[in-house]
Amino acid sequence: CKILRCNSEYVAATLNLRGSNRNAAYCNALRSYSHCTRKTARTCRGDLAYHSAVHGIEDLMIQNNCSKEGPTSPPRPRPPAPNHQGFESLDICNYEKSFLYKHGQPPSYQHCAAFGDPHIRTFHDDFHTCRVEGSWPLLDNDYLFVQATSSPVTKGSNATVTNKLTIIFKNMKECIDQKVYQAEIDNLPAAFEDGSVNGGERPGGSSLAIRERSPGQHVEIRAEYIGTTIAVRQAGRQLSFSIRAAEEVAQAFTEEQDLQLCVGGCPRSQRISSSECCRGRAAAETARALCKEMLPVEDVYFQSCVFDVVTSGDANFTMAARGALEDARVFLPSSEKLHIFQ
Repeated sequence: CKILRCNSEYVAATLNLRGSNRNAAYCNALRSYSHCTRKTARTCRGDLAYHSAVHGIEDLMIQNNCSKEGPTSPPRPRPPAPNHQGFESLDICNYEKSFLYKHGQPPSYQHCAAFGDPHIRTFHDDFHTCRVEGSWPLLDNDYLFVQATSSPVTKGSNATVTNKLTIIFKNMKECIDQKVYQAEIDNLPAAFEDGSVNGGERPGGSSLAIRERSPGQHVEIRAEYIGTTIAVRQAGRQLSFSIRAAEEVAQAFTEEQDLQLCVGGCPRSQRISSSECCRGRAAAETARALCKEMLPVEDVYFQSCVFDVVTSGDANFTMAARGALEDARVFLPSSEKLHIFQ
């Protein structure tokens, strides 16, 4: 007989009722209470608490002029089931569940992207266009190391594009073996370097998984054990990187790990002004028209698109900015932060 559960749900639903719609909410709670007792009628037939609840509900409904038919209170979210192992028995390789258990609320997330020339959107929503020729770390923390390798978009050009990405998921003994993912132009594998598609033989191995969203163009890596999702794309002759990472994970680094483009953006000496690209008016107007088709809002994604198309002469670069915007739409916790204007 589960009458005590019905009682506690009724108490919880009526505990903080205030305001003008108090009576309607009270009637909803009574109807829910009545519905709950009806479900337990067969097993509670001989229980005194059950019978007193049924009679009490009838009296209260009459006193408050509540109709028997009508809406009910929304069900209360169930707390995690208690068990003798406590937290350990929760899936410790599911970051969101573990965080919710420890803090009573879901984690906060941050977003970073590197695409096109490369343009960097940092975890703090700063936006830079970078020179950064050679290999530079996008991320370097306790859980992840991500390195982008760039070369000039055309011979003698200041502008560079990413042609190789290396992502290392560091060993986490309860959950995954260390895994390395490498992508290069025209080689976007749907597997880690060792041929596996998950975190290995450990109990939490499935908490790291890789899948192909579009063959040769878009790969997604989900790392549930650290509350992180990564998208790697190829558009034209460049690679792009987007990440949604739990704030706690993104900030897990020491002072020595100070060079991370996703955290601090490009060093000043490596920044390019967007005005450097667009001296040829006809080329800029053509690029604007192409980019406007893909990116109707004239934000930094649109400006980056114009910069890349003019600099490279390759219309495929419109897809790089479009892909980065699509990832941001999925990864950003707040749609208000989607567009950045400079």
